Amino acid sequence: MSKGLVMQTRYQGFTLMEVLVSIAVLGIAVTIILQLFSVNLGSISASGDHVAAVMQAESRMRQVLDGDLASEQSWSEVTDNGYRMDIGVSEILTERTENLRVKLIEVGLTIHWQQGSKEKALTIKTFKVVDKL
Repeated sequence: MSKGLVMQTRYQGFTLMEVLVSIAVLGIAVTIILQLFSVNLGSISASGDHVAAVMQAESRMRQVLDGDLASEQSWSEVTDNGYRMDIGVSEILTERTENLRVKLIEVGLTIHWQQGSKEKALTIKTFKVVDKL
């Protein structure tokens, strides 16, 4: 009976090696989870910058489309937020519209912005049918 009692006390609790291994595994798991959070935060920041640039570009594109598109032109401008925009207005498909009372205008806008140390750019284009003068 004393032999059974000795074996029972021998296997109670965790050994030092088991505790060290479990702490190491827990440390690795926590490190991996924290790295995933930091990558996710970086992606959220980058997507926020991208969305802000798209909204600036779309807003400016609407302003250009509402303006006078009678002549071909191109220009660059810098916004108060630090975005640089290159805008181009040109008539396209002139051979197809020469016998019509309308012409087809292409408006292209490229927006540039800084994201960290890199310069990012996005180009959007649209078309508009306008009356010939």
